[in-house]
Amino acid sequence: MPTAAASKPKTKTQVAPAARPSAKKAVIASGGKQYLVSEGQELEIELLNEPKSTGFEALLVIDGEKVSVGLPVVDGAKVGYEILEPQVKSDKVVAIRYKAKKRVNKRRGHRQRLARIRITKIS
Repeated sequence: MPTAAASKPKTKTQVAPAARPSAKKAVIASGGKQYLVSEGQELEIELLNEPKSTGFEALLVIDGEKVSVGLPVVDGAKVGYEILEPQVKSDKVVAIRYKAKKRVNKRRGHRQRLARIRITKIS
């Protein structure tokens, strides 16, 4: 015999998603690589040749629903940064060459030099 709770239809209550703050994001190019950055983000990039420059030029800017694509850069868009550490070393990468039974055993190592920066402003 079904109970009163079992005969009640089950419904899902839908909760409206919280409104996300429109955070600005930009794509910058440094050291032959492209990075998607936002304000306040800390990242490690290839060592900077000109550490006193004012900022990066943006290749793409995302401001909420508005997207600006540059050809090759967005006009008037700058990404400001501050240098936290001018030179840090990444993890060591080891390349090994080994031939079994041939007495060939060669190791090479490399540590890439990087700069740690914080993105201060996207304008």
